[in-house]
Amino acid sequence: MSDYKLVYFDGQGRGEIIRLIFAAAEVAYEDERIPMDKWPQLKASTPMGGLPLLETQGQQLFQSLAISRFLARKFGLAGKSELDQVRVDIVVDTIEDIIVPIRRFWHLETDEQRKVALRNVYLEETLPNYLNNLEAILKSNGNGDGFFVGDGVTWADLFFLCLVSRFELQVKITDPLEKYPKLKALYDRVKRVTGVAKYLSTRKESAF
Repeated sequence: MSDYKLVYFDGQGRGEIIRLIFAAAEVAYEDERIPMDKWPQLKASTPMGGLPLLETQGQQLFQSLAISRFLARKFGLAGKSELDQVRVDIVVDTIEDIIVPIRRFWHLETDEQRKVALRNVYLEETLPNYLNNLEAILKSNGNGDGFFVGDGVTWADLFFLCLVSRFELQVKITDPLEKYPKLKALYDRVKRVTGVAKYLSTRKESAF
């Protein structure tokens, strides 16, 4: 029996970073996927009425990034020193800043014209600025030829994979890293990490 049980929907979304951390660490876990039509019945029984949840040591942990940070520290994917851990958190927070506007026009906005307008502003102004900053952070570590922090993969690199998936699934852009060669090379490099490559080779297609 596994020491960990992840409860999330049958999609990538906020649960995928947790799955990728388990994959990179090559740690077994139970992956319970809740059908959307069952969620209204279960919502009231969850802390704060949301997913993902991680069940471990008789506890229910919630909030995706808090769960991810907990597991990353446990599995050696959070940075080797205190300063490295801060640098990892900087990258994670930057990626989260890139994700937040996507939610606004993909999930929250209901007016179609407004949705298109928000998406255009995001693609033309917001995203290029953030990706330039993210590539600069990458280049500050060994000229950008390795990983975001230190000399090995961390959960910041794994969260970057989740970001690119959101570009493809939610923003509907097929080559978001075309103008960012260092980020593109990082994306390909992280996908080749042993446990990650194995997980991605069998990952189901997702609508979100």
